[in-house]
Parts: sequence; structure tokens; C-alpha cells
Amino acid sequence: MSETRFAEGHFTRGRAPRGTRLVLIRHGEARCNAEGVVGGPLGDGGLTELGRAQARALATRLSATGELADASALYTSVLGRSIETADLLAVGLPGLLATADCDLCELHPGDADALTWTQMRERYGLPDWDTNPDVAFSPGGESWLDFYERCQRVVATLVARHPGERVVCVVHGGVIEQVMKEITRDEPAARLGLRTEHCSMSEIEFDGTGRRLLRYNDVAPLSLA
Repeated sequence: MSETRFAEGHFTRGRAPRGTRLVLIRHGEARCNAEGVVGGPLGDGGLTELGRAQARALATRLSATGELADASALYTSVLGRSIETADLLAVGLPGLLATADCDLCELHPGDADALTWTQMRERYGLPDWDTNPDVAFSPGGESWLDFYERCQRVVATLVARHPGERVVCVVHGGVIEQVMKEITRDEPAARLGLRTEHCSMSEIEFDGTGRRLLRYNDVAPLSLA
């Protein structure tokens, strides 16, 4: 029986990945998330018990499926919740040693670090990024556009460093939102309002000037608990 052939572009599944693939894993639930604290280096607080359970659930899945067995590198931010998540995932990412990079951090909050969100509002007010994305989160912190530009730089660095490889990055919801603009093609100032779950996996392929979303918000069983 002769092979059935289709016109180019017919298949919706697409070709097998060949570019650099960044697997962006959001950290597990952190104390700063649960307690309503601005989570910079001072306010981070590490993972909650639920956050650790989420990371272990994902590690169990990765060990069972081997779906990231071909990953060549592992990166984290320098924040405790990211590093702790990567440590718990290690059993599912054998042979990978994590490299911490501050450019993979959540938006740098500046002087508001470790304040509760109520204290932040009372002391500095909340930045109106819909009107002015150039305003800093608080004194000494980043603006929404600063954050976008940092995320773009670190992604470009990782793609250039790992051509054609799969790279795992344990990062933050804000970082994933900024990188997703590579797919949505929104303006740098856009706020996508994504609901990226803790310990979810999102994967983007970078192939020259091409960008392709391979998965978004892919969770292990406990991630939505």
C-alpha cells in the first residue's frame, strides 16, 4: 500500500522539535505566596508543605516517564523557592546540577521586599502598569518593562548557549508570563493575566526566528491541590 501524502501545512501536530527547547517549571507553592508577602530575597521564605508535596509529585512523574531525560542543563533563579523546588526535582532529573542565575528571578521588588501586600499598598501604593509600565514596583525595584527586558536577555543567552538542546529552568510565574510573549506576540508592556500553576511545566521551542509552544501549564496530580 503506497504511503498517503498530504499537502505541506496540512498536519496540525507539526514537525518534531529541532530547536532549543526551554522547559519552564514554576516553583512549588511558597510561604510568600501563602502568607501574602512580597517575595524578593528577604521575603521568599522557601516552600510550604504543599509546595514541597507538589515538587515531589512532579519528581515522581518525571522519574516514571523519563520525559525530560534528554535535558542537558538545569537552571534556577537565586530565590529559595526556586532552588528548593529544583532540589526536590533532582530525582527526576538525574545527572543535572543546577546553576543559579539572578536573571531568572521574579520581578525585583526593591524596598517593598518582605512587606505584606497590605503594607506595600499603604507605604508605596501599587504601580499602575496598565498606564505606565515604566514605573518601578517600589524604590530600587524593577518596572514591568525592566522585567520584560531582563527576561528577554536571559532567554536569548540560554538559547545561544544550548543550541538544539532541551534546557530545564525552575523559575517564577512572572518569568513565564514574560517569556510567553514570545508566543502571543503581545507588546512588551502587555499583562497577559496568565494563571500559571505551581510546579507546572511550560515548554517553548526556539528555532532561529521561529517560536513554538509545545506545552503550557502541564501539571502533576498535586499541583492543583
